[in-house]
Amino acid sequence: MRRLVLALSLGLIAPLPAVASDIAAQLVMVEEDGCVWCELWDEEIMDIYPKTAEGRAAPLRKINIQDPLPADLTIKAPLIYTPTFLLVVDGQEVARLEGYAGEDFFWGMLGRILRENIHFTGES
Repeated sequence: MRRLVLALSLGLIAPLPAVASDIAAQLVMVEEDGCVWCELWDEEIMDIYPKTAEGRAAPLRKINIQDPLPADLTIKAPLIYTPTFLLVVDGQEVARLEGYAGEDFFWGMLGRILRENIHFTGES
């Protein structure tokens, strides 16, 4: 541990950032008109999301499930449920959350996929 602290303090190694700087991540919310779970997410999360470490690590983008998939997105599987949250890195889906079961579930699952896919630490 002392060697790690010394190496960090001497600048021999860099600490891992909250998000690796070369990763362009975004959270794509797939929604549709009349989706009550989408509306609940909007009420509980949408206003706070951009102010969080998660929101800064993966800014939000919304798309409608009824619209053609934007040309700059590549997904792993068809979109069936709303809301579906896609963690997208450089235009490629790397992880997916289907559904919204409340704030606690959302933040916990989002934190897990961010940590696993973009080296997210939860710090700004």
